[in-house]
Amino acid sequence: MVAPQLAAVFTKLQTLSTSDHASVVSMNIFVALLCACIVIGHLLEENRWMNESITALIIGVFTGVIILLTSGGKSSHLLVFSEDLFFIYLLPPIIFNAGFQVKKKQFFRNFITIMLFGAVGTLISCTIISLGVINFFKEMDIGSLDIGDFLAIGAIFAATDSVCTLQVLNQDETPLLYSLVFGEGVVNDATSVVLFNAIQSFDLVNTSPRILLEFIGSFLYLFLASTMLGVIVGLVSAYIIKKLYFGRHSTDREFALMMLMAYLSYIMAELFYLSGILTVFFCGIVMSHYTWHNVTESSRVTTKHAFATLSFVAETFLFLYVGMDALDMEKWRFVSDSPGTSVAVSAVLMGLVMVGRAAFVFPLSFLSNLAKKSTSEKISFREQIIIWWAGLMRGAVSMALAYNQFTRGGHTQLRGNAIMITSTITIVLFSTVVFGLMTKPLIRFLLPHPKPTASMLSDQSTPKSMEAPFLGSGQDSFDDSLIGVHRPNSIRALLTTPAHTVHYYWRKFDNAFMRPMFGGRGFVPFVPGSPTERSEPNLPQWQ
Repeated sequence: MVAPQLAAVFTKLQTLSTSDHASVVSMNIFVALLCACIVIGHLLEENRWMNESITALIIGVFTGVIILLTSGGKSSHLLVFSEDLFFIYLLPPIIFNAGFQVKKKQFFRNFITIMLFGAVGTLISCTIISLGVINFFKEMDIGSLDIGDFLAIGAIFAATDSVCTLQVLNQDETPLLYSLVFGEGVVNDATSVVLFNAIQSFDLVNTSPRILLEFIGSFLYLFLASTMLGVIVGLVSAYIIKKLYFGRHSTDREFALMMLMAYLSYIMAELFYLSGILTVFFCGIVMSHYTWHNVTESSRVTTKHAFATLSFVAETFLFLYVGMDALDMEKWRFVSDSPGTSVAVSAVLMGLVMVGRAAFVFPLSFLSNLAKKSTSEKISFREQIIIWWAGLMRGAVSMALAYNQFTRGGHTQLRGNAIMITSTITIVLFSTVVFGLMTKPLIRFLLPHPKPTASMLSDQSTPKSMEAPFLGSGQDSFDDSLIGVHRPNSIRALLTTPAHTVHYYWRKFDNAFMRPMFGGRGFVPFVPGSPTERSEPNLPQWQ
């Protein structure tokens, strides 16, 4: 009686051991592939066509083919796609690093235009895509999709992925263009996710003006509350590190506190049902403006490279996985009997993405140019084409939202849902590889030799700038000479360049109240014998 029970227990333990070993093998192969992506990406650095995103995607596809052949057509990937893995572990370091490394001067100078493209433009694109699929999909045999699915499709394909373009652009050579593409990408992701969540939470069958107003109110609340939460967490981290000055005893503690509080901002946003993307992005901006200057010099170097490395590895991981998941046989079996339908759906969606993108880039650029007096601040037609092109690529955010809407636990048994998943995979692959390969030649053709401008000056208060001396006596990012608040030396200059602007008042408020309390450049804590004291003897110190 005891012997059969022992045998059953032994069999279960053996099964668990085999499963654990299979997981270890999968992780070994995946880490080796990540290393291969880095090495091959480095070797192709100067290639006219390739970039790291496309390299990781292609390696993922080839790996998926090999796994598919060796497994007898059962599976093409090493890991099962998980929304939690994407939204909780991979996305936060990417978005935080974007805010941490951003050139704040350029970002906030173009903030209105960025919000027009990222928020209003995303709403326009979502509307056009949703209306398009409602009209076109009714003529196709793709299964049963309701109004909620159609609106969700609009939010899914309104989410852009401008990584390929940003890898080609240089923010010192084309500061305006880089700032717009970069800023729009972050705000676009946040807007798409907020829209998607709002669509899922509202009753879209019984619509009324009240429901519409509630929808708009909820959207604005999420935007403002998420931004404020990120700012508050960033300021709290700056205050704690400034007052306690961990670096006098251990630089590891201040670095660990920065990293954990950055992640805490994202988790808190998810806890309160806010937009974690917006929260962690603005937390990164605040930390780079205040917290980063309160830590020791060695911690500044460490945080700058650590956050950038985490972001780089997470991006490579995502593109590698998307490549492998493209050949998931479970989804493709549902569309194998009607491949023409899947191709038609993908073509319609790609066409709507291009039309929806053009519908707001060019009109909103025109409106933005009307408000700009200086020619150098206006968006040229060639730059508008690059902005339009940068938003045609779709990536991991679209994949994650599609899996959320059309699968349960990464699996689906409905034909319509399978068609939408395969179409999303097709568009992500096509747009990233085809459009991504053409990005470098297109930018070099449209912008052959960017003219140097005053705005090409490096933003000294941003961690991206690692010049020597590390914190010399260079101008602050909010100084008059860098934010366009020049002292007028003539009546004409006085009329064309007003002395009192939003930046001017913000800088006065920042220097008079914010920096003395939360630290920052020139207001770092004074500790006798500290690295800060030795490296910055001429800067004013605050207790």
